Amino acid sequence: MSGLIYACIWAFFNVIGRVLFRYRAHGAQHIPKQGGVLFAANHASYVDIPFLGCGIPRRVAFLGRANLFSPRLLNWMFRKIAWIPLKTNRLDRQALKDTVARLKAGKSVVIFPEGTRTPHGALQSGKPGIGVILAEVQCPVVPAYIAGTYDVLPIGSARLGLKPIAIYFGEPMTFPYEEGQDKKDYYHSVSAAVMNRIAELGHVSAPTTNR
Repeated sequence: MSGLIYACIWAFFNVIGRVLFRYRAHGAQHIPKQGGVLFAANHASYVDIPFLGCGIPRRVAFLGRANLFSPRLLNWMFRKIAWIPLKTNRLDRQALKDTVARLKAGKSVVIFPEGTRTPHGALQSGKPGIGVILAEVQCPVVPAYIAGTYDVLPIGSARLGLKPIAIYFGEPMTFPYEEGQDKKDYYHSVSAAVMNRIAELGHVSAPTTNR
């Protein structure tokens, strides 16, 4: 049942995106068809979640703030469909465990390395959490840049702007972790490398989304 609901949501936002926001996804050929994959994207708006999901031709779960869906029924429903709740005030070992388990089972997970939405539209520094995950499971990371969503629904706005939205996927990245390597250095180097690649994809997207 959750798979059917996910498919319906995916189809709904694809239609809405193409009709209202000229939605396009680029680089989907870079997405591995099988095996655990961690998607890492910038985060500018609540609408990042459905439109990023629409661009991924696989079912994915989103690692997101635990209190994002406060009504208990919504909380339960989205956990069943595509959401891994994350407590953001500390290292959430349960969320880490759930994420690693999904990736080891050959599933896909989305993480926003910045940890929260940007208040000004520009990229923020990445948090070390993505490195913590990859130290536990050596899966490919597919970087993605989401263009246009800040103009559609920035922080504090209650109205949607009908601006173009596009997703740009990059080639998979790998980050081998060697036994004995300093973990903190590894966490931060992974985060920085992924954010740099997301920024590069953002530069590629600029001529298209600013037309």
